[in-house]
Amino acid sequence: MTVSTASTSAPDRYAMVIFGVTGDLTHRLVIPALYNLAEAGLLPETFCVVGITRKEIASEELRASLMDGLKRFATRPVRQDVADKLLYCVTAISADPSDPPSFDRLRERLEKLEAARHTGGNRLFYLATPPDAFAPISSELGRAGLLREDQGAWRRLVVEKPFGTDLASAKALNAHLLGLVPEHELYRIDHYLGKETVQNILVMRFANGMFEPIWNRDHIDHVQITVAETLGVGHRGSFYDATGALRDMVPNHLFQLLSLVAMEPPSQFNAHAVRTAKSAVLSAIQIPSEHDALANSVRGQYSAGQIGDTTIEDYRKSRNVSPNSTTETYAALKLNIDNWRWAGVPFYLRTGKALGAKRTEVAIKFKQAPFAMFRCTPVQQLSQNYLVIGIEPAESISLQFNSKIPGPQIAIDGVEMTFRYKDYFKVAPSTGYETLIHDCMIGDNILFQRADAIEAGWAAVQPFLDGWRKAGADGLQIYPAGSNGPADADALLARDGRSWREPLVR
Repeated sequence: MTVSTASTSAPDRYAMVIFGVTGDLTHRLVIPALYNLAEAGLLPETFCVVGITRKEIASEELRASLMDGLKRFATRPVRQDVADKLLYCVTAISADPSDPPSFDRLRERLEKLEAARHTGGNRLFYLATPPDAFAPISSELGRAGLLREDQGAWRRLVVEKPFGTDLASAKALNAHLLGLVPEHELYRIDHYLGKETVQNILVMRFANGMFEPIWNRDHIDHVQITVAETLGVGHRGSFYDATGALRDMVPNHLFQLLSLVAMEPPSQFNAHAVRTAKSAVLSAIQIPSEHDALANSVRGQYSAGQIGDTTIEDYRKSRNVSPNSTTETYAALKLNIDNWRWAGVPFYLRTGKALGAKRTEVAIKFKQAPFAMFRCTPVQQLSQNYLVIGIEPAESISLQFNSKIPGPQIAIDGVEMTFRYKDYFKVAPSTGYETLIHDCMIGDNILFQRADAIEAGWAAVQPFLDGWRKAGADGLQIYPAGSNGPADADALLARDGRSWREPLVR
């Protein structure tokens, strides 16, 4: 039996205005996601895309560029009729926040286009731009009256991550944007929440009576969250050297996973209730002193190494990276949540680049069963009980438990039961943006971060940022590309009598 909580109403007619339309994000993810929605019949019949460019270009030229990108990055075979219908809706308009009158001209041209395309005045502004462009673009949209709702037409403003670079900048950006639009019109997008397995954490926890009763400190020993990448920084050296692994991954991706795993059951499955529960658990993360932050974290930077057939150069020799850089490419943290459910249950987080295997997972380690009844058997040690939610490379849920080995004696070994999405659900490959863009269209912000959650996340990592900045090179561990990361990351758990579920490289 299939049960759905989704609305069956069709999305409103609207105009999607994309800033950064010529950039990598639009070509690689946004347009392929729109194509997949179009192929599935999930775009409104009355719809148009306005691509904002800094310089005047012909709409035909922009359409040709987007078509090339679609053919290159599509997740499935491209049907020409669907692609043609989608890209026929694309119009190029130039506007630059350094030229305020260009936004007045944008308003005038957009109003004419809306009248011609019968989009009803509904507008979705998508800022697929570097974060330093969020404030100037949104300011000009507000000044030109483009964000003002009138005559029953809605406005929605979508911004990509990273949302701030520390607590102060996140607060300032929130204050700026919320001065232009109310919270319900603001969609802070994190593509991790478009992944089916991430969304399934909520369903697994709250739609199955076998899990929620044991989802607490009485039964769970600790939680591990891993986001490991095999890629180095590549050509993103300028961005990455100013950002680092902690800023790039923890306040957004890893904290999204943490909040879904650790949140209290919301009173209802709606945006307000779910986002309130997520914000509450992020606010409950114990904020350490800088001294404790250093004691409960590990940072590393990769040196040259080999990953499969690929040679990875030393991080400090990467393009646009300082030869004396102390920026971390690996971060591991131990966090505690100060509430009744999770008191005494540590959360271990790790993320890094140029590691030996690509893996994103949440591993919930259950407490060991009493050993007494097996004391006189050949059993030396019971295997550990884990519930593992795999997100990449394979979407799966695994349960590891103990079972008797066939034979006349009581011999026990660990076994595993695994559910894999691809085996059970026959779905076409996607970018991960389809659900998020569709939710923007229908006005459902359940999967989007709220201001208080953003600020709670940054508050939790700020002591680590401050402590590492003051420590400089002191404490920065060098690890070879293709390895498991710094050895001190193993020691972070070993001192608590624990270990990572399994090494990335065996």
